[in-house]
Amino acid sequence: VQLQASGGGLVQAGGSLRLSCAASGRTANSYAMGWFRQAPGKEREWVAGISGAGSTHYADSVKGRFTISRDNAKNMVYLQMNNLKPEDTANYYCAARWMVMTARPNDYSNWGQGTQVTVSS
Repeated sequence: VQLQASGGGLVQAGGSLRLSCAASGRTANSYAMGWFRQAPGKEREWVAGISGAGSTHYADSVKGRFTISRDNAKNMVYLQMNNLKPEDTANYYCAARWMVMTARPNDYSNWGQGTQVTVSS
């Protein structure tokens, strides 16, 4: 499956953005999807994940502020980010893994290009 992320930008603290990830391939909805982020000088970290059936999980740092969703008919995955904070600034990536969702970047073999999110204070 091929992935393409979009929707990043510059926003003030407290603002919102919605990231989108377009997935190609007939079996795209059989993949668990994850959003990860990487800030300069830091390791890539898991943000949120969603199973093919729609079960969602979040990192504690974004719980209550971010919402991951998917539209299997459109092969799209979204990350709605509300109440953004400067520490959310990072390059955000969507990733796909066959069937089983994990929070480990190394478990994912399909990655989209990053989309930059910058939150100003």
